[in-house]
Amino acid sequence: MSEPTVIPDRPPVPMATPILSFSPVTFEVPGRQAPLEMRVVVPATGDKLPVILLSHGHGSSNFIASMRGYGPLVDFYASHGFVVIIPTHQNSKTLGLDTNGPEGALFWKSRPRDMSFIIDHLDEIETAVPGLAGRIDRNRIAAVGHSLGGHTVAMLAGMRVKNPESGEDVDLSEPRIKAAVLFSPPVSGSDASATIAERYPALVNSDFSFMTTPCLVVTGDKDINPMFSERADWRADAYRLAPAPKSLLTVRDAGHIFGGISGYDAAETSDESPERVAAIQRITWAYLRTALYPDDPAWSTIKSETETGSQARIESK
Repeated sequence: MSEPTVIPDRPPVPMATPILSFSPVTFEVPGRQAPLEMRVVVPATGDKLPVILLSHGHGSSNFIASMRGYGPLVDFYASHGFVVIIPTHQNSKTLGLDTNGPEGALFWKSRPRDMSFIIDHLDEIETAVPGLAGRIDRNRIAAVGHSLGGHTVAMLAGMRVKNPESGEDVDLSEPRIKAAVLFSPPVSGSDASATIAERYPALVNSDFSFMTTPCLVVTGDKDINPMFSERADWRADAYRLAPAPKSLLTVRDAGHIFGGISGYDAAETSDESPERVAAIQRITWAYLRTALYPDDPAWSTIKSETETGSQARIESK
C-alpha cells in the first residue's frame, strides 16, 4: 500500500495523540439474542471528551461488521480527541444469530436501540474502561454509521421507517445525539429496486421529514449498485429529502468503502486509496468538531479547502 499524499494531521486538524483500546465491554440487554459487546477507544490523555457512537455495516466480511471493524475511522477519531464506542450489532456474522425473527437479518430496530442503551449506560462504561472515569462530556455526543450503519444513524437522527409487519411508523430518534455522519446510507425516498424492497423492506418507505439532527451525508460518485437502485444519487436521499441543517460530501471516484474506511487492507475494498481515506478522515472530523463545538472554525476551513481541491465536493443547506 502506498503512503497517502493527503496528510490528515495539519490545520485545522491537530496532531494525533496516543490512544487506548479496551474490549469487550459487555452488557446483558433484555430482548437481545446475545449480550451487547462493544469496543471503547479513547485518547490517552484529556478530559471533557466528546463521544462518537460508530455503527458498523452489514457487509460480507465476518469481523469488519462488528466491534473489531472500522479501524481507520475509529483510530483517527480517537487520536484526535473523541471517545469512540463501536458495538457489535446483532446482524454481525460473528454472532451467528437466528435471522428469521420479525426484524429479519438486518435487526434494523435493535441497532438504534443499541446506541440509546450505550448512552443510558455511559456511567458503567466509564467505570469499566480503565482510566476513563470522569472524562466524558455527555453533552457532546455524535453518531457515525456506514452503509446499514448509516441507516441506523439516520433513524437516531429522526428518520422514521414504516414497519413492514404492522405498517406503523417507527420512531427511534435519539435527541442526546447532537450531530451525525452517514456514510452511503441505504435509505430511500423512492426508486429502490424490487429486489431490495422484497428482501429488506425496512430499507424503503423512509420518512425524512423528522430527521432534524444536523447531519453530514457522505456518498461516492462510483457507489452505484443496481441491486439497490438504478438511480445514481439514491444514497444521497438522506440529504436531499431531510430538512436543514444538512451537508452532503460527494467523494470523487469513491466506491462503497471509500478507499478503505471499513478496515486496514480489507479485502472488500474495491477502490483502495489511502489518500482518499485520509481526506475523508480529515473532512468528517472537521464536521463533527464544529457541530459539537460551534465556535470551532474547523468545518468552514475544510469547506474552503475542499472548494479548491479535486477529491470531493461539499453542498450544504
